[in-house]
Amino acid sequence: MDKEKLKATAEKMVAKPKGILAMDESTGTCTKRFDSIGVESTEENRKKYRSMLAEAEGLENYISGAILFDETLRQGIGKTLADKGIIPGIKVDTGAHPLALHEGEKVTEGLDGLRDRLKEYAEMGCGFAKWRAVIAIGENIPSEACIMANAHGLARYAALCQEAGLVPIVEPEVLMDGDHSIETCYKVTAETLDELFEECEDQGVYMPGCVLKASMVISGKDASDRADVQTVAEQTVKCLKENVPADCAGVVFLSGGQSNEEATEHLNEMNKLEEANDLPWPLSFSYGRALQSSALKAWGENMDDTKAAQEKLLERAKANSLATEGKA
Repeated sequence: MDKEKLKATAEKMVAKPKGILAMDESTGTCTKRFDSIGVESTEENRKKYRSMLAEAEGLENYISGAILFDETLRQGIGKTLADKGIIPGIKVDTGAHPLALHEGEKVTEGLDGLRDRLKEYAEMGCGFAKWRAVIAIGENIPSEACIMANAHGLARYAALCQEAGLVPIVEPEVLMDGDHSIETCYKVTAETLDELFEECEDQGVYMPGCVLKASMVISGKDASDRADVQTVAEQTVKCLKENVPADCAGVVFLSGGQSNEEATEHLNEMNKLEEANDLPWPLSFSYGRALQSSALKAWGENMDDTKAAQEKLLERAKANSLATEGKA
């Protein structure tokens, strides 16, 4: 393991005022997004759309890295990004599947053959990888078994990444689905992070070469009395301070079903907090829909007018860049 290289790459990924663009939607997810704008999801159209994102002039001013899907990387879009100084990354899990004997819960798969896949991705120019686990909140869930299984998978993936010279982004997403309170979300998030980093320590993961992609501590989207922006910011920062190792390279947030504006407001408020100045790691973003949705809509209206769509992307990227410094 080349610790110096891993640390340098991770630091570049989370350096303010930049964040990470998530454009790693699977073909199925991309098809749903294209269906919403009336565009056929062919390989050619997916390449057109993702090339449009990658080629946006000035994107490198706000984006340090971009997470790609296997198809996208093989279409040469990783090189387009690298030429701008944006680090290409790759989603390597094979999705969340039902956890045996635990109804309503899932475990992320993809460890089989991962060592060889990571070696190939490193040779193709990737600097990092991403693995997403999902933790649902509901009646009697999450179970200890679900949290442990997903934390173990994330830690084993992270160790394999570092062996291959890639920075792992570990993403234990606590889902917003449901009517749970912010207090419940806090408890589940704390338990999940605690278990994750315990497993990472057991697997020998080098934390200065590892990035956490975190969900915010937030009320369920169907909650009757949802917590305000200030409370979400305060509770999220408190939970992270108590459960994330000080030597972790950085924390980037997922938007997780929030609106574009909501995701930006929450990040901005966190970085405005007085204690944000004393955190051991930067707080940035790794948004997908919250960066892409307005650009996708504009592109769907006129696929030939790439400039209009790119302007929408840059608008959201700039807003979130400012939010990394509490200036949005």
